[in-house]
Amino acid sequence: MFKTLPVFQSENKHNVLIIGIFEEAPLHPEVEKVNNELHKQISKLKKMKKAKLGERTILYTMDNMNSETVYVVGLGKKEDSTTETIREAIASASQQLKRDKIKKVAFLVESFVSESVDKNDAAVLIGEALALGTYTVLDYKEKTNEVDVNIEEVVLYGEEAGLKEAAQVGFTYGQGANRARKLVNTPGNLMTPTDLAEEAVALAEKHGFEYEILEREEMEKLGMGALLAVAAGSDQPPKMIVLKFSGNSSSDEIIGLVGKGLTFDSGGISIKPRENMHQMKMDMGGAAAVLGAMDIIGTVKPNVNVLAVIPSSENLLNGSALKPGDVITSLSGKTIEVRNTDAEGRLILADGITYAKQLGATSIIDVATLTGAVIIALGDCTTGAVTNNEELLEEVLEASVETGEWIWRLPNYAPYKKMLKTSDVADLNNAPGRQAGSITAGLFIGEFAEETPWVHLDIAGTAWQSKTSNLGPLGGTGAMARTLAQVVINKEG
Repeated sequence: MFKTLPVFQSENKHNVLIIGIFEEAPLHPEVEKVNNELHKQISKLKKMKKAKLGERTILYTMDNMNSETVYVVGLGKKEDSTTETIREAIASASQQLKRDKIKKVAFLVESFVSESVDKNDAAVLIGEALALGTYTVLDYKEKTNEVDVNIEEVVLYGEEAGLKEAAQVGFTYGQGANRARKLVNTPGNLMTPTDLAEEAVALAEKHGFEYEILEREEMEKLGMGALLAVAAGSDQPPKMIVLKFSGNSSSDEIIGLVGKGLTFDSGGISIKPRENMHQMKMDMGGAAAVLGAMDIIGTVKPNVNVLAVIPSSENLLNGSALKPGDVITSLSGKTIEVRNTDAEGRLILADGITYAKQLGATSIIDVATLTGAVIIALGDCTTGAVTNNEELLEEVLEASVETGEWIWRLPNYAPYKKMLKTSDVADLNNAPGRQAGSITAGLFIGEFAEETPWVHLDIAGTAWQSKTSNLGPLGGTGAMARTLAQVVINKEG
């Protein structure tokens, strides 16, 4: 798909040539060559203030060069340029490529370079943004006979060695996020725990992972009382999904990725309001992120051992459903009083975390659409984090900076932990109140991580976007798939 050429030549044929221009900065020499071919049209755009961040102009070459059209992408002020602004600008152009049904595209890589974004960075961002920007949500409407057209060739103009490989890495990351998006966007009747397990098995077979799918009977023998209690209200059987990538046989370290796989959440007996309940198909966003990360990891194959664990069920209500006031026994042996059946994610993750430890995970990152409270605290652009290990959290934060997925650390002070011990009849209370809801939910999971280095990521606000953006359409975002993969890949170095 990707190939490189050292310098732009006007006789080279592409459907579209994409260039970036900065405000108040001279045109790059390679851009100036195109500008001359187009009779200074690009210079005129700068004078018309069309270089502002987010501006996108289509120029028709009128046979002045062999490329049919040129997309000129505004990058804003060069001194303000970051990987995030460049990623979004290229993703916006990628959406236009999708709309225009383009097959062959070329980029002047150096036109996207600034002090904070080098040529290699720009190539990674091109690959990543092409994948993210061209993603389409699958719908179930009556289809036309119109043929889908996808990008077949991407030429990168630039003399830097390794640009092709860098773009391919970026594209792999984008595809991993898109896999997570696809899972999140699938309706609940088509993405049951059984369907999710099948997706995981297909991924394992694609990359040669070891895998295990625990059925209800096996969970009962092992004592996974928390997961089974949540699943009791549904006719769909629960699954405990395990994937294992052994990238370093000489190491005993295994990083565990645990994802909440609640394929639909009605709230159970503590039922949710009807408004927007249809969006609760996205409550398996944590599981989707883990599978998206494993897709990236399976492609890159870092020299690291990774264990993915996904407890999966539905949270519905019938005569057998979990009730407020019930006391359940988790896989760890700790008992839990259920004050709120809509605080179910932390219950299934309790058994997921414990099982990951039993399988040998030496550190754990869990990711979950866990609390509405995190949206109140951080909005829909930042993921909340709770940890028991500052070193592991720093690794996660470093990876999030590299991928442009924002994370903010929440406190883990003793008073919050005491709130979890307020049950008169059990070791833990699953819902001690509205105060510090995201913190106590995360620390509840931490009770099962115990001394194992652990980070919890609450993506309730970031896993779903309610309007389109440059990086994708309404729906699942694939949040944290790229960051989880980056944490793992960084451990290789």
